Amino acid sequence: MVEAITATYVQDDADWAITVSGRGKELTARAPGIIAARDRADQLVEELAGDGKTTVVHLLNGSALDFTSAYMTARLTLPKLPPLEVPPPGSVPKQQTPAAADKKPQLPPSKQLPKAVEDRKSPAAPAPAPAPAAESKAPAKQA
Repeated sequence: MVEAITATYVQDDADWAITVSGRGKELTARAPGIIAARDRADQLVEELAGDGKTTVVHLLNGSALDFTSAYMTARLTLPKLPPLEVPPPGSVPKQQTPAAADKKPQLPPSKQLPKAVEDRKSPAAPAPAPAPAAESKAPAKQA
């Protein structure tokens, strides 16, 4: 019969205390947040169990349901973002001020051209002249 390993979580302000017990041993650790605490508990379980197959019961307030609820809520909750600021109509957004318009935006490294190519490009070079129109072989009309 396989002995279950128990991971018990206790919240202490923003941190979590983890106690993993089983196979006659007990290991403890701390982590910032329940997601990090669950990851740390997995590491402690590996220390206790080694390579063998194990069953782990995660408990919060003595309840596996409480742990699952708290853990899944943390995993599925989106991070808090600052509210989107919508400028009034007719105003110039901060990114498009005249000083910022002269600057080229920085591209990510994967989209940048190699330095040799950038050196060959001259930003102040005039545009090439259009190719001359093909001359027709028909003589020009004389009046």
